[in-house]
Formats: sequence, C-alpha cells, structure tokens
Amino acid sequence: MDQNKTPLFDAIMEYIEKKPAYFRIPGHRFERGISQRWKDVVGEEIFKFDLTETPLLDDLHNPEGSIKEAQELASEVFGAEHSYFLINGTTCGNEAMIASSAFSGQKIAIPRNAHKSALMGLIIGGAEPIYLQPELSLEEGIQGGITPQAVEEMFREHPDCKGVMVVSPTYYGICSDLRAIAKICHAHNAVLLVDEAHGAHMYFSKELPEGALEQGADMCAQSIHKVTGSLTQSSMLHIKSKLVDVGRVEATLHIVQSTSPSYLLMTSLDMARYELATKGTEMIENAVALSAYARERINAIEGMRCVGDSLIGKAGVKALDTTRLIISAKKLGISGFALLELLESEYGVDLELADYINVLAIVTYANTKEEIDRLIGALGDIARKNKGGNAIQNETVLPAIPPRVITPREAFFSKKKQIPWEEAKGEVAGEMIAPYPPGIPVIYPGEIMTAEVWDYIESYRVCGRHLHGPADPTLSYFHIVSL
Repeated sequence: MDQNKTPLFDAIMEYIEKKPAYFRIPGHRFERGISQRWKDVVGEEIFKFDLTETPLLDDLHNPEGSIKEAQELASEVFGAEHSYFLINGTTCGNEAMIASSAFSGQKIAIPRNAHKSALMGLIIGGAEPIYLQPELSLEEGIQGGITPQAVEEMFREHPDCKGVMVVSPTYYGICSDLRAIAKICHAHNAVLLVDEAHGAHMYFSKELPEGALEQGADMCAQSIHKVTGSLTQSSMLHIKSKLVDVGRVEATLHIVQSTSPSYLLMTSLDMARYELATKGTEMIENAVALSAYARERINAIEGMRCVGDSLIGKAGVKALDTTRLIISAKKLGISGFALLELLESEYGVDLELADYINVLAIVTYANTKEEIDRLIGALGDIARKNKGGNAIQNETVLPAIPPRVITPREAFFSKKKQIPWEEAKGEVAGEMIAPYPPGIPVIYPGEIMTAEVWDYIESYRVCGRHLHGPADPTLSYFHIVSL
C-alpha cells in the first residue's frame, strides 16, 4: 500500500473545501461556534476537523471508505491482518479483547499487573478470571514479567482456559517472553491477548524488543498517543490470528466504543500512522539514543540509579524497553514519591509516575536533548544536596492475591452496603481499588479484603495518593458485597 497516503485527513480536507451549509452535529459549525477566547490562543483551523459521519467522511462503526483505508494502512505498518481505530483509548481495546475471547462460564487468565480495563472486560463479558502473578524484582522494587512456566502451570490446572492476557511492555518497560507464551497458548488452542498500550513504538527500532504481533500474539491493543504522535484517547486494536472470531471482536467494539466517534482523534491516528510509516525508524531511534545518553549520565551521578540491561533475565524479564527511565535515589534516602515532588516543584521537571522506590521518565522521539539535560542536571543537584542520606529499604511491590469468593461480574451486580473503611478487613469487596498511576487493581470486586491488602491500600490513603475505583476516593467508607 502507499503509506504516503492519509485517506481520512484528505477526505476531511476535501469536505472542508466544499464549504457546505452545515446542519449536522456537532453544533459549533466548524470554527464559528467555538469560544473566541479559546481560538485566540490556539487558532481556529483545527476545529474544522471536528465533524461527524458523512458519505465522504465514512463511519467508524461500518467503515467502507476513508476510515477503512486508513485502518488497512495501519494493518500493513504493524503487520496485522485487521486493525481498528479506537477512540475510547486502549481501555476499550482491552475490554473488547477479553469480552470477545471468553464468555460467561468460561475462563481467561489475567495478570495481576493488568490495567483496570481488564476488570471492565471481565464485567462486560462475564468470564471467570484465572489470575497470574508477575515475578518480583526486589532489588528494583518493581514487578517483572509473566513467565512461560507460570502460563504452562496455569494450563495444567485449567486446561479449558480460553485465553491469556499479558501486559508487555508494562508501564516500566518490562517485556515478558511473548514468543514462548504464544506457543504455549496455541498448543492449548487458546489466544494470547497483549495489552501493548506502551509498546507501539517497538515495531520501528531493532534496538528495542520485538512487538507483540511479531512474537505471535493473536490480538494486541496499543495506545498510539502514549509514545507516538496521535492525540490522547486514540489507540488501535490489531488482530493477527486464525483463532480469533473477528466478527465477535467487531460486535464487541460496537458495545465499548462511542457512537459519536471523534474525527479529531481518528485523523490523529491516520497522521501518526503516516509519520511512523514514512520515518518511524528515525523517530524511534532518536528516542532510543536520547534514553541511552540519559541513562549513562544518570548512573554517573553518585546516589542515583537508572535501571538498565542488568534487569534482563531476572524476575521474568525477557527484554526491556530502554526508552523508559526507571530512576531511583533510594541510596540518598529519597523515596520515589519525594523525588517526583522535588523534580516538579523545584526544577520544573515533570515525570510520569512514582512508586515508593522509583520515578519513571518516558522518553519519546519528540523529546529534546535540552529536556534530557534538565533532568540530568536536576538529579545531579538533588544528589549533591542530599549526599550522606540514609538509604531507604524496598517495600513489597504488591500484596498477595486475595481469595476470590465470586466473579467480578457477580460482585458488580450484587447488592452492596457501605461500611467505614476501618471495618473493611475480612469483607468481600464490592468495588475495585487501584492506586493510580499506574492503575493496577490490588483488589477486585468479589475478593476478600485481607489484612495485607488493607494495610497496603491504607499506606496510600494516608499519604493522599490517588486511588481509582472506590466510590469514595478518600476511603472514609467502602462498599462491600452483601452475601
């Protein structure tokens, strides 16, 4: 296919040039109805792209023209058989993968480091989850990968499992051995689903781990906006498999996608694909080079550490996305939470997330050397000011998986009651709790609130960290299932 083409962008430009008398949704009528205060800052041309379905602009839910062609171009770039634009983020891609692979009464393996969207897929589809626990890297204080051995053991206990989901790369850039896991899944006639939200860039550099589709995954969902050039909330779902019911996937996407898809988001996917297709190697290798430069200089700062290849081969880690900078100042007595706050408040350096030990910086092709140098300089200054501090000890990354009493779907639709958070130990959770970022649930609906899980969540609550899932994000009260 001609990857220089941008079919959706071109169709919208053709439509705009027609200057039609417009009586469709949305109501702002190109740029005319947008707040002038907003236009004075950002300009007005972009608002002309916020349109709706017309014969020229195609329909995401039944693509036959420009959207269909744009998705086919994406399939070729990523090596997929079918690709779909997602305007509800990778969240809806994960939901569609899970809900279309295993139904009510069937089993599907879900890793405990999965994003909360995996829970949503279980609730929508009704499958029974079989949980896989990632390995733990105690030295770095982060979760590693899912091992092929763990998957094989799961199939020995649950030979009727319909599929396995793996997060690879993780938020921290940790990659599992997808090739080996895919072989195991296919030997059991099960599908391998990969949450590849953070890995779309890996298809464009030999310096990075292989992409999920290249390793035998049947389906993967990618947040194109996270590491390449599309707008926030725009993602893609890819299929490369004879085991996947494509019609079922498409039907599920109708459920989880908006019926008013944003043409701004879809156009951004079309244009991001074009950029990746025509100069993706140059773009991503720039990110790889910047990351290598940063890692080397950060590791030269006394008291600072930036994780590298030493992690590979341990804790289920097959490979590492080196564009993720996992930085620790624990030797200086500075927690990840404190380091994140220092960098933002005193140095104007804004990183993606923190845990008890580490901070995470995501480097993309669009970062500059000047920004990298600001990060390095800030870390060097912090190290000098805190030289001689007492090292902090790693904490357990996540508590053990709590016992499950009922499935997430059963818990979601069960009668619930509200109790004080202090009384939640030993009760069956009626809602999820996921510290955010990274949005990984430590308890799912239907599981018993163990003392270990309660203590872990309480440590986040008292520190005022963000918690997703509970109706009361301050956790003065908690919803439990009335059995």
